[in-house]
Amino acid sequence: MVAFSTWLRYAVIKFEYSVYISWKNYHMGQINAKQFNDSVWKGFFQGKLTFLHWHRGREMEPTLPEGGNLLVRKMIYPVPTQVFIGDVVVMKDPEKPNDCLVRRLAAVEGYEMASKNEKDEPFILEKDQCWVLSDDESLKPKEARDSRLFGPVPMSDILGRVIYAMRSAVDHGPVQNSHLAMDKDTSVLSVELDVDEMAKNLKT
Repeated sequence: MVAFSTWLRYAVIKFEYSVYISWKNYHMGQINAKQFNDSVWKGFFQGKLTFLHWHRGREMEPTLPEGGNLLVRKMIYPVPTQVFIGDVVVMKDPEKPNDCLVRRLAAVEGYEMASKNEKDEPFILEKDQCWVLSDDESLKPKEARDSRLFGPVPMSDILGRVIYAMRSAVDHGPVQNSHLAMDKDTSVLSVELDVDEMAKNLKT
């Protein structure tokens, strides 16, 4: 049973998300001023803060299984105060626009990046840039398909943070993210995690 304080914290996060989405839709011309309030309350009562994502590939082992169902928390706006170094994120694939990648956030804007190759000049990540890496350290850059291959990626390409992973109906659990993220995601995970639903969506 979810504690009242957890529900309250979840409600605040959900209301903030609903307001942001409605504001975004209003400025894009998808809704008008009269529809704004209805959009906020509809999102609050009917919307969700998470989505399911099927992960394939071994680039994130041992953290994530090679083939598994992931519960992903949507991001209001992927900036360094919302998504943190150490978080496992779902992002747009820089090389395949219609696909997604799951990688770990390793650095954000303002960080100096230095290569092990002395021939490469150090550089600083610019505004809205981030550096993502595979968790499987045995893979070469071309196999890992991370920032060592395609370079910095826009923070705006991050779609969400992975908060729970399921390999099978009996093998599942929370994903190890940064301490800040895990604290922020506690209420969302407590309210929206549905293990039975995740198991139904497992691919065989």
